[in-house]
Amino acid sequence: MVTEGEPTDLVKVLHLLVLSFTWGMQVWVTFISGFALVWQVTRHTFGLVQSKLFPVYFYSLMGSNVVSLAVYAVYHPRELLDWHESVQMGFYFMALIMAGLNAQWFGPAGTEVMFQMWEVEKEHGLGNQIGMGSQKEAYAKLKEQDPKYRAYRTTFGRYHGLSSLCNLIGFICITTNLIYTALNLSTI
Repeated sequence: MVTEGEPTDLVKVLHLLVLSFTWGMQVWVTFISGFALVWQVTRHTFGLVQSKLFPVYFYSLMGSNVVSLAVYAVYHPRELLDWHESVQMGFYFMALIMAGLNAQWFGPAGTEVMFQMWEVEKEHGLGNQIGMGSQKEAYAKLKEQDPKYRAYRTTFGRYHGLSSLCNLIGFICITTNLIYTALNLSTI
């Protein structure tokens, strides 16, 4: 395989397809599917769908980020990188790390806490309403009265927030790389 010089047309197409797949998947999962689903199904169904979807999503992100990083690294040896290419390589690596954190840590831990939180909600007849905003008072009252539930909510909020931050950082990295790649198609 060529390690310096021009990649083949097949490698260029593969690189662009993987990068585009990654970006499109992130746009869909992050900004579209959740907002569409939250108003159509119950709160617990929404969480169940996410608990099944997110592992596939995070591992798909990891895989596509590995491919993008590997292809980029093969055709951009470290010794020959200018500062723009070094930054782009850093973005590929950062996107991979963020997807890995979500796949290995934040996603599974958040899901586990969510299921524990649901048990308490089910005991109080909550979680079967459609939309995230309904019965706000009942959730607030439960949080106020039950210290175990309050702890679950706090822990879930922490994991959810960290997972969202990692996802957003990864999205920004991939978006930046996609823009940079589009502006420099001849040097893929």
